[in-house]
Amino acid sequence: MDQTSLTATSKRLLSSLILSLVMITSACGSSMKSPDIKLNPHPKMRYEITMTIQGAPRPFDEISGFVQYKVSNDRCVPLTPISGATLPPEKSVPLELLHVSDNVYKGTIYVDLLQDEAYYGLGVCHWAVVAATASLKLRKVDFSPDLLVDNILKQASETRYFSKKQFEAADRGESAPPVISGVLPAEYKNLKPEWRQDMFPVILSAKKDFQ
Repeated sequence: MDQTSLTATSKRLLSSLILSLVMITSACGSSMKSPDIKLNPHPKMRYEITMTIQGAPRPFDEISGFVQYKVSNDRCVPLTPISGATLPPEKSVPLELLHVSDNVYKGTIYVDLLQDEAYYGLGVCHWAVVAATASLKLRKVDFSPDLLVDNILKQASETRYFSKKQFEAADRGESAPPVISGVLPAEYKNLKPEWRQDMFPVILSAKKDFQ
C-alpha cells in the first residue's frame, strides 16, 4: 500500500472516530435531558375508577390516588452512557377520589392524558398507563391497592385484602411498613380460615366513559 492510500485510510478512520465521538456525546447529552412532558390538549380515552372499601375497622384518615404513566417504546430513548440501558420517562399524575357513599369512592383517569412527542430525536415516544393506585392513609401508614392497565382497558376489577390487625396496629401508632400493598385473591385463598377472617377487601374497578 503506498503512502497516498495510507493517508486516505487514516483520514477515513479519523473521520469515523470523530463521528462516533459526536454520536456518543449527543446521546449522553440527550439521556441526561429531562423531557418537557405536555398534556394532550384533547384526551378522549376516559375511564371511571370506582373504589369500594368493605369492612375496614374505621374510616381512613385521608384518601387520594395517583396514575402512573410510562413511555412504552424504549427505542425512542437513548442508551445511558455507562450501563447501556434505556430509561424510559415516567410520570405520576394525581387521581382525585371523591366520596360518593359510605364506602365508595370514584375518580376519573385518561389513558391518553400525556402528549406523545419525540423528546430525544429518536422517534416519537408513546405514553401508556401503568396503573391507577389508591393511597389510603392511616396515621403514617399508606394502604395502597392498585388497578393495573390490563384490567383498566378490560373494564375489570382487582381486589386487595388487608389485615384488620395490621390496620389496628397502625391506628395505635405501632411500628408498621410505611406502604402496605395488600394480598392478592390467589394468595388470600391459600390463607388459613382464621387469617382470612382477619382480612377486609378493597376493590378497584374501571368503566369506559369515552367522550
